[in-house]
Amino acid sequence: MLGTSLARKAGGSAARGSFAATRLALRQALAATNDAERRATAARHRLDAQRARLDTRAWVVKRRERTRHLIELGGLVQKSGLVELTGDDRAALYGAFTFLASMLKADDAEHSLALWRRGGKRAFDAEAQSASEIR
Repeated sequence: MLGTSLARKAGGSAARGSFAATRLALRQALAATNDAERRATAARHRLDAQRARLDTRAWVVKRRERTRHLIELGGLVQKSGLVELTGDDRAALYGAFTFLASMLKADDAEHSLALWRRGGKRAFDAEAQSASEIR
């Protein structure tokens, strides 16, 4: 009986641990939680991006194709030098495009189109030639 009461008394009156160790443990636990949250958020973003890439619904595929087409056309505008020549003046660019469209509505549209196509092919060939010389 004496041994039991001593064990209880020693346990009940034993000194508590330092709060410094508790703060350190809490800080480490908080840092680990923050790291885990950051990793989970990154994983969620990766999953969302993968779902977006693999989304094969018809309207999503059409939108993706349209976006790609518009980006390619914008690249051609940039490549032609029109952006620099107009000082990135969108009204001037739009005016030029509407002028070209009106030319294609005229009677000699096929002639204009053939002329532009020939010039474009020459420009592409010259660019490919200069790119191969650089390599």
